Amino acid sequence: MKIRTFKVYADPGHAWVKVTRQDLIDLGIEDKVSRFSYQKGENCYLEEDADLSLLVDTLKAKGIPYKFYETVSNRQSRIRSYYPYQSRAF
Repeated sequence: MKIRTFKVYADPGHAWVKVTRQDLIDLGIEDKVSRFSYQKGENCYLEEDADLSLLVDTLKAKGIPYKFYETVSNRQSRIRSYYPYQSRAF
């Protein structure tokens, strides 16, 4: 099975992992992501405290290999200005 690679964006106060909305749908967690994550277009940025754990736990449970690579900035991330995450599965 192909290893899934996800990019993590970190600023001095927080970090987010970038996934597509389709990833969340395919994993069955689109409606479980908190309002503390963000979205822009079809990309979602899962916050590091709970939603990243949700992603990792789901990948492990489904036996999907994964890895992360991180981009760190000493400035506040623009992700903070994106729309708060909202599930389309109302």
